[in-house]
Amino acid sequence: MRIDSHQHFWRYSAEEYPWIQAEWPIQRDFLPDDLAPELNACGLDGCIAVQARQSLEETRWLLELAEQSPIVKGVVGWVDLCHPAVGEQLARFAVHPKLVGVRHVVQDEADDRFMCRDDFQRGIGLLAHFGLTYDILIYPRQLSAAIELARAFPKQAFVLDHLAKPLICDGVLEPWSEQIHELAKSPNVMCKLSGLVTEARWQGWRREDFQPYFDVAWSAFGPDRLMFGSDWPVALLAATYQQVFELVNDFLQSSGEQAKAKLFGLNAAKFYGL
Repeated sequence: MRIDSHQHFWRYSAEEYPWIQAEWPIQRDFLPDDLAPELNACGLDGCIAVQARQSLEETRWLLELAEQSPIVKGVVGWVDLCHPAVGEQLARFAVHPKLVGVRHVVQDEADDRFMCRDDFQRGIGLLAHFGLTYDILIYPRQLSAAIELARAFPKQAFVLDHLAKPLICDGVLEPWSEQIHELAKSPNVMCKLSGLVTEARWQGWRREDFQPYFDVAWSAFGPDRLMFGSDWPVALLAATYQQVFELVNDFLQSSGEQAKAKLFGLNAAKFYGL
């Protein structure tokens, strides 16, 4: 199974997706029928649909899409992990076989230690009971909290989205690199090679811009804990789907076919229980 481990669907409205700016060319619907040709062109069999807004309704809708479209192999939805009734929310959705994990948009939280809050960690503590993973969406300044979270829940499966959005545009590696290696010391954490083109210069990135960041990810996590993700359609702000795929594919050219098989599907299938 060859899998894109990270992409999004939405029916666009300015009210529901306020983070999509007025001048961006992604102000339209993006649905499974739009993604299918891109997957086919890259020899991919399916995808993991990840939440794009913090709404129980969106989680329900994504699961509905997954029922209708065979290319959607799993859904990473949203529940309010800080809510006293989060257990009820999880029970409501976890009965669906295609709910494989949850995510919170921690990068937008004003408190850089949001993931260390008691109420948030109470919610995280319930995920394993439902067999759910957790996607960590953060900026580099929040990596120290992610390190603490992973250590506090050694039996919870975590995956870091977008390499914590390193400062590729400015060519900054430290302290990000050191903290990525520290996070990777927790064996319950995996990492997605995803969302990097939008951290570079949108109209002027070069392949070599990403090499140092790929190298850090490989050094820290190795071939068994990395997975490819397109971050489509957000990635369209800076690259085509094919370009995003080729960046990772080219990086893996010297790593062998087994490493490619792992990053382009086997690791994601194992992590998400597909």
